[in-house]
Amino acid sequence: MTAVIRSLPMRQVLSTVQKIAKSNAAVLVTGETGSGKEVIARAIHHYSLRCTRPWIDVNCAAFPDHLLESELFGYEKGAFSGADSMKQGMFELANGGTLFLDEIGELDLKMQVKLLRVLDGTPYYRLGGTRKVVSDVRIIAATNVDLRAAVEKGAFRRDLYHRLDQARLEVPALRTRPEDVEALATFFLDQEAPHLSFADSAIDILQAYSWPGNVRELRNAVVKAALVAEGSQIHEHDLPQGLCHAPIRVRAAGGRTLDELEQQAIFSALSETGGRQDRAARILGISQRTLIRKLKIYGNQEACPAVAS
Repeated sequence: MTAVIRSLPMRQVLSTVQKIAKSNAAVLVTGETGSGKEVIARAIHHYSLRCTRPWIDVNCAAFPDHLLESELFGYEKGAFSGADSMKQGMFELANGGTLFLDEIGELDLKMQVKLLRVLDGTPYYRLGGTRKVVSDVRIIAATNVDLRAAVEKGAFRRDLYHRLDQARLEVPALRTRPEDVEALATFFLDQEAPHLSFADSAIDILQAYSWPGNVRELRNAVVKAALVAEGSQIHEHDLPQGLCHAPIRVRAAGGRTLDELEQQAIFSALSETGGRQDRAARILGISQRTLIRKLKIYGNQEACPAVAS
């Protein structure tokens, strides 16, 4: 799985990944739907001492409760109608490697009890089995649910929560890392239509949008734009209509617009870095390309000369 990371928040997450990957601690990855939790989970496996061993992933919300148990723990021949042969469960298949449990917050309480026992090292039986199975796996779980709130409501076991939360990584929402928007959009476009590129106006719109669906929504928008674009570039009018609504100019305290506050923040960052556009962009959490475009819009490129990067 390819990871496209440019922003400072995601580089910080990846730095933490590399620190915790070498341990066997269970990791809980949190974040909004579509923000890239599986990419981070795979990065943990990639940097771990188990990287040459199996990676097995299962979506806990994709199976009915009675089927999830057989998926995780396997079953013996004849355990139930249709069980014509023995089947190993996910824990066995992941032995020596990593088991990724996505949407862990969707587990019912009965399955939570069984999972906790296995995570604590208790051998288990396959469904219909008489011989105990021991499995050595590193657990990474992911959720977009607030598990602490679920614990307080009684919807998630407190002991399982603490067992999974030995290490925690929170994946920031895409709207908080505009540098990644441009990088990801370009990556998706190269996959979908390598002969196309984005016009500057299209990039500005992509970076200004809030992306409630995160990376999945961005990829969908890029695919749609590539299908209707004419010529060699994707322009503003090629993007899905919901992205193209003009931003509302809101007046902030003191009577200044948000655009004016943004301009002040950019000039302050340039002053703080001695005109270094690359450093100022990192402070502001935007790409250097975006910073240059905004300076051109302000018409003050000469007023804030930049030192070469």
